[in-house]
Amino acid sequence: VQLQASGGGTVAAGGSLRLSCAASGRTFSNYGMGWFRQAPGEERQFVAGISWSSSTYYSDSVKGRFTISRDNDKTMLYLQMNSLLPEDTAVYYCAADRKSWASRDPGAMAYWGKGTLVTVSS
Repeated sequence: VQLQASGGGTVAAGGSLRLSCAASGRTFSNYGMGWFRQAPGEERQFVAGISWSSSTYYSDSVKGRFTISRDNDKTMLYLQMNSLLPEDTAVYYCAADRKSWASRDPGAMAYWGKGTLVTVSS
């Protein structure tokens, strides 16, 4: 699976962005997918995950503000980010897990896309 994230940019606090991740490969629908982020000087951390059947789960820091979704027909993954905070500033990565649900552990993910930078100004 090859992944390519897009949609990052600079937004004022309180604003919204929608990230997209284009995936190649016919097995996309079988994989759990996730979004992770990495701020400067910090470790990569889990943001949101979605199973093959579109069950979703989130980190506590983004729950209620972010929404992960997938379109298996288009082999696309999305992250709608609302009510953005300066602490959401990071490089965001999409990733695929060989399991039907995505791990919260970045080390367990099998495939990664190049990240897209999100900057939230205060």
